Amino acid sequence: MSFFEEKCPEMDRYLENHTSSEPEILKRLRKETFQKTTQPHMLSGSLQGRFLAILSKMSNPTNILEIGTFTGYATLCLAEGLAKEGKITTLDVNEELAYLPRKYFLESKFSNQIDFQLKDAKVFLKETGEVFDFVFIDADKENYVEYFKLIKARIKSGAVIIFDNVLWYGKVLEENSKQKSTLIIQELNEMVSKDEDFENLILPLRDGLHLIQKK
Repeated sequence: MSFFEEKCPEMDRYLENHTSSEPEILKRLRKETFQKTTQPHMLSGSLQGRFLAILSKMSNPTNILEIGTFTGYATLCLAEGLAKEGKITTLDVNEELAYLPRKYFLESKFSNQIDFQLKDAKVFLKETGEVFDFVFIDADKENYVEYFKLIKARIKSGAVIIFDNVLWYGKVLEENSKQKSTLIIQELNEMVSKDEDFENLILPLRDGLHLIQKK
């Protein structure tokens, strides 16, 4: 649950009630995530999921990179917009939970387009020669700045980048914070807003999405 949902849960319910419903496979994945994980709030959820799906469909990307798979909910949402011959590479380091996204990836109609790797994202970005046209990051916040720096060399003009949790439950408003994750997110938001190679917008959806496009 986000900072904003806690302040106005009625508005969150209104938004969900007036947004396209999630596909059946995502309903089952969301239910199983709440049943079998200790931090189900990490799930993107139906509202954010529909946003990711629509944005992906508008972009029609051929090569998506996702950093932070969790149970694969956002992965499947992003895959909805893939070009016919496109693919999504999704990275995570949680071996114990890997069985859950794998189960739903295999069941989905995008099974042949999803490349799920248990690999450190920083290592992957330093080794890969691939160029991406859509990137979604919802992983360890303390590496957000490093991810942005590494991703810059791996995207083309017009590419979309989205960072999740960039309002950090309202903590980004704190001055002189001593929490490392808060400081890193503040640094990321400041860095992106001043980078002339990009256009950006922070959306107050759930815990904040930083929408960035390379010029």
